[in-house]
Amino acid sequence: MLSPVEAVQLILEHVRPLAAARGSLRDALDLVLVEDVASPIDLPAWDNSAMDGYAVRAADLPAPGVELRVIETVPAGRFPEKTVGAGEAARIFTGAPLPAGADSVIRQEDTEPRHGSAVAVMNLRDAGHNVRRRGEDIRKGQVVLTAGTTLGPAQLGVLASIAHGEPLVIRAPRVAFLGSGDEIVDLDRRDEILAGKKIATSNSYTLFGMIRRAGAVPLDCGVAQDTKESLREHFARARDADLLVTTAGVSVGEHDLVREVLAELGCDMKLWRIRMRPGAPLGFGLLGGKPWIGLPGNPVSTMCTFELFVRPAIRRLAGHPLPFRRAVPVRVGEAITLGPRLRHFLRAVVAPEGPDGAMTARLTGPQGSGILTSMARANALLIVPEDRPTVAAGETLHAILLDDPHHVAEPPF
Repeated sequence: MLSPVEAVQLILEHVRPLAAARGSLRDALDLVLVEDVASPIDLPAWDNSAMDGYAVRAADLPAPGVELRVIETVPAGRFPEKTVGAGEAARIFTGAPLPAGADSVIRQEDTEPRHGSAVAVMNLRDAGHNVRRRGEDIRKGQVVLTAGTTLGPAQLGVLASIAHGEPLVIRAPRVAFLGSGDEIVDLDRRDEILAGKKIATSNSYTLFGMIRRAGAVPLDCGVAQDTKESLREHFARARDADLLVTTAGVSVGEHDLVREVLAELGCDMKLWRIRMRPGAPLGFGLLGGKPWIGLPGNPVSTMCTFELFVRPAIRRLAGHPLPFRRAVPVRVGEAITLGPRLRHFLRAVVAPEGPDGAMTARLTGPQGSGILTSMARANALLIVPEDRPTVAAGETLHAILLDDPHHVAEPPF
């Protein structure tokens, strides 16, 4: 059996980013840019006002109370027609181009109107200020975003500001998922679930959420029965997906038919079982040239293995250069005793504790692979190496924070 690190490295060796295409800027949120983007313009494109007020020359402001003649009004969206000369001012509004000759904008609350077209400057704090200079944000020819950038709201705004309306991006991967088992049903059979005759397909809902959170498009292929025919039918529903994820049916029971059916369909099997808990029954292969990852059926095992193996694969498909969440050092808040010498990923809450504010990990309770509430309470996976059957309170281990936005290039586990 491979270690978790060896397994994820094997998976990512066979996963490549999807092809890039140009698309609408409004559809590019959270997608990965594939090319450097240089600006064709300066931004701002001209010197402009940062305030509503009066464009003036600082040299004309020897002392408070000086009066200037207002020669024109320049609203945003209109260019000035006159040059501000000695003793003159132009009424101006935020964003409007600065008239030639002016080097300052006096905010309107620091002025008082005078008879005729004059204005008095009562406060000199803005002399030489409140002007946004041409190109102070972006210079023409400057690379504003580099390949590999994830396009968030600010990045969309930058591209819009330079009229780059069709960025070259990798689309969100389509990830098909399905479960299997005669005992598993969806919520339309609620009465049977509540009567204890069937088990709800909780994995379908957690997978849907995790796939969405990973930046992919979930394709629910349903729950297959424990027959080869049903499995083949459900696999066929995933033909348009970029990645297929299955839960259950990958262990060694007589009803665990997923591996056998995949082999009959021509799947090139690369991996079966790894040295970790929870989640040792993990499968990986290529079905029709597309990756398949088989997760165990126990709910906690499903979620842990998704985080460690499926999520990095989705990020690789989407073109993210850093596929893994980082692991951070944490202080163990309680003694831990484990069984088999496997790498364990324990569900924990990590939070600052004590006078030093050290990040401390405390387990969410019983750690059985069927106890889904242990994941619902957790914000981290505490990594316990296989050579550590016991861990004393106060020792330092590493944990993967499940909502950490920081990512790294290599697996941290």
